Amino acid sequence: MSLPKLHIAVLMGGWSAERPVSLMSGEGVAKALESRGHRVTRIDMGRDVAVKLAQAAPDVVFNALHGTPGEDGTVQGLMDLMGLTYTHSGLATSVIAIDKELTKQALVPHGIPMPGGRVVKTDELYRADPLPRPYVLKPVNEGSSVGVAIVTAEGNYGNPISADARGPWQEFTELLAEPFIRGRELTTAVLGDRALLVTELRPKSGFYDFDAKYTDGMTDHICPADIPDEVTEACRDIALRAHQLLGCKGTSRSDFRWDDEQGIEGLFLLEVNTQPGMTPLSLVPEQARALGMDYADLVEAIVAEALAAPALPAKEKGD
Repeated sequence: MSLPKLHIAVLMGGWSAERPVSLMSGEGVAKALESRGHRVTRIDMGRDVAVKLAQAAPDVVFNALHGTPGEDGTVQGLMDLMGLTYTHSGLATSVIAIDKELTKQALVPHGIPMPGGRVVKTDELYRADPLPRPYVLKPVNEGSSVGVAIVTAEGNYGNPISADARGPWQEFTELLAEPFIRGRELTTAVLGDRALLVTELRPKSGFYDFDAKYTDGMTDHICPADIPDEVTEACRDIALRAHQLLGCKGTSRSDFRWDDEQGIEGLFLLEVNTQPGMTPLSLVPEQARALGMDYADLVEAIVAEALAAPALPAKEKGD
């Protein structure tokens, strides 16, 4: 689809823990669109976002927000009410995909392999472990590995976990506890109706946390991953099925953990990101580039899919 010259609002920033990443994503997107001749209005989201969007009156909004409230359905619902066309997934998909437990409930019945575990109140952790060690604790609805802790028998969190130990239990009232899966970090992007490649992520120290994701030189990206063909195809198949089952639009990224000692049985989907990063270190642009699609082409492809979606009836749109 060849895009006409458009007025595009790029929505970025916000107040989640992922604000710095969103600002980098948004600026990259804005510059790419300007390089293709589009008129761009940059909007750093605040509580007055509805006023800013109404004043801009764009042809389409590129949603470059990460985390809440830009990725959890809140902003999507607002833009639906305003009759705006926007990129990436809609309200219902965003509500489900941002919540790791709801995502499991939506995908596991369809045969998507995901880790077990349960949601626990943080004060339970100070009395007893919710799962046998080692296990992982993570916020139910944050992305970019924000607030993830791996609790091991030899760790320094205490046994049981001490309330004074630094960790996500100091920031969140409830956490998702999952069995720790040894092995390798894999990720697959989906663009439209196509799964792209599989990238292996090898942090140079520790695990693939927020800093490892967004600090240059802290993680090696192997793209395409040097893994058996059956694992590559399984990642691509699962990522595309998850994208479709959840009703994702534009692009998504599925993150996996693979225990290479268990073969294909050791592959588990961890989460689906409905608004993956678009920074210079981000994985979706990297996979697209490896397939011959440059960054600006990728951005325009995401906009094109948003414009191709059925529009709201004219009578429901604002003036």
